[in-house]
Amino acid sequence: MLATPLEAPLAAQEPRAILDRAVADFERGRIDESAAGFDRLVDVSPSIAPQLWQRGIAQYYAGRYADCRAQFELHLTVNPADVENAAWHFLCVARAESAVAARAALLPVGPDGRVPMRQIYEMFRGDLTPEQVLEAAGPRASAQFYAQLYVGLYFEAFGDERRALEHITAAAADQFAIEGGYMHTVAKVHLGILTGS
Repeated sequence: MLATPLEAPLAAQEPRAILDRAVADFERGRIDESAAGFDRLVDVSPSIAPQLWQRGIAQYYAGRYADCRAQFELHLTVNPADVENAAWHFLCVARAESAVAARAALLPVGPDGRVPMRQIYEMFRGDLTPEQVLEAAGPRASAQFYAQLYVGLYFEAFGDERRALEHITAAAADQFAIEGGYMHTVAKVHLGILTGS
């Protein structure tokens, strides 16, 4: 009898198929399955591990905060200018320890030219307010999406559930689907968790 794909040895599984399944699981809100899929991908293809920022996000939602912290520290080695990497690292540390500890452990970043990424970083560092981030985003839809998402996540890290829900709801709006891409999916998954739907 031929082995089914689920029964096939790890080495025989195609990395692309494993990645696609992990992403699809995340999109469907199957968080534990998604995180396990990303782990399988690293088992099959260890060299890809530094690239897998999606793995860190899945680990965050699976409650694996030490793992997601380590994943974003690893991702820093291949993407040192990415503010989003530093923000997710902050969120992992805040969940595992505290927002104060997360601020002290904030990863350094290089120049990230996307608006309003520099302001988002300054917010997590404690040098700007969420309102200043939203103002810096201006009218561009993509900038508004990222401002809403990260302001919502920031409020959640500091325990303000009402304002977190307000901004995550805004980020999850259908109008941002194209601008947000995978991160829009993250906003929708997050909103589902917050609302229990």
